[in-house]
Amino acid sequence: MKVVIAPQGFKGNLSALQVSQAIDQGIRRALPEVVTSLVPMADGGEGTTQALVDARGGSLVAAAVTGPMGESVVAHWGFLGDGATAVIEMAAASGLGLVPPEKRNPLLATTYGTGELIRHALDKGCRKFIIGIGGSATNDGGAGMAQALGAKLLDAGGKQIAFGGGALAELARIDVTALDPRLADCDILLACDVDNPLCGPGGASAVYGPQKGATREMVARLDSALSRYADVIERDLGIDIRNVPGSGAAGGLGAGLMVFLKVKTQPGVEIVIRATGLVEHLKDASLVFTGEGRIDGQTACGKTAVGVARRAKEFGVPVIVIVGEIGAGYQTVYQQGVDTVFSIAPGPISLSRSQKEAAALTSDIAERAMRLFCAGSRRNGG
Repeated sequence: MKVVIAPQGFKGNLSALQVSQAIDQGIRRALPEVVTSLVPMADGGEGTTQALVDARGGSLVAAAVTGPMGESVVAHWGFLGDGATAVIEMAAASGLGLVPPEKRNPLLATTYGTGELIRHALDKGCRKFIIGIGGSATNDGGAGMAQALGAKLLDAGGKQIAFGGGALAELARIDVTALDPRLADCDILLACDVDNPLCGPGGASAVYGPQKGATREMVARLDSALSRYADVIERDLGIDIRNVPGSGAAGGLGAGLMVFLKVKTQPGVEIVIRATGLVEHLKDASLVFTGEGRIDGQTACGKTAVGVARRAKEFGVPVIVIVGEIGAGYQTVYQQGVDTVFSIAPGPISLSRSQKEAAALTSDIAERAMRLFCAGSRRNGG
């Protein structure tokens, strides 16, 4: 029997590789002779870099860059084993987790550090990129990123505008003649699972601004500034980006990447599935284990467990999902290829215990799930 183990990490606790190893240990206690393939997964958000580095024999590279509020931070990007591909999570340089709640201000937050990470990878010889843009602290439309890569976003006096989404209100002209020429030779995939436009009631500012510290008044200012940004882009660069699906992702960083880097956009989990070669592992599998920290009604909207399950069903392979927490509406995943869901909690336990014992609890539920599967197989003559 061959079992493919392809979970996402448990956010803030276990990496995708650690979850994979814990599941593997449990499976082997139930069936010592089993053949397993560990394929750590992610959906383009947090953990994508680590998952692809683990799966593709790469390494993490540290770089000192500009943080979201202009401070210096050390961020890591992934250098994959092919020696040509970089994996970048914008949150590593420009993420909400880097800013204390009392200091969050999307009028001032910048994506400049994300641009610096891209430039760092270019300097290392990378010409293929996978960029994940979840968890941003910013609402600057990717302007800071573009500036870090050589674009000039100028005010009426011919000076570079300041950092932050608010400064876009002063934008008068965009000059891309000094944009890093190496970008023209790059193949860049953007991991994006949202379809929000750049501006308007469903846009970056209105939908995501409040979680980044924006008041109602700030949301209006930010949306107006992004609208100005879209106008200047259309006039100076000939690109109508305002209503493009996904342009509002990560505070409009989606728009900046589409305009200045000419990225190709795909669902994050599909990018990771391809990069890890998951499909090849599934072709002769008897069973798949996947998982993530929480499963609920939103999981069917492009999350890892469903992405893996859909591919597994193409080959008729049953799918077991192991999670840290089961939330409301999780049953929707049963229409997406998932066969059953197990929580690692053995009963009512505290969050601190669940996190502290996550690896052991994951192994335990994987063993029980595997024993149940084997019993069913014997019953049916398998």
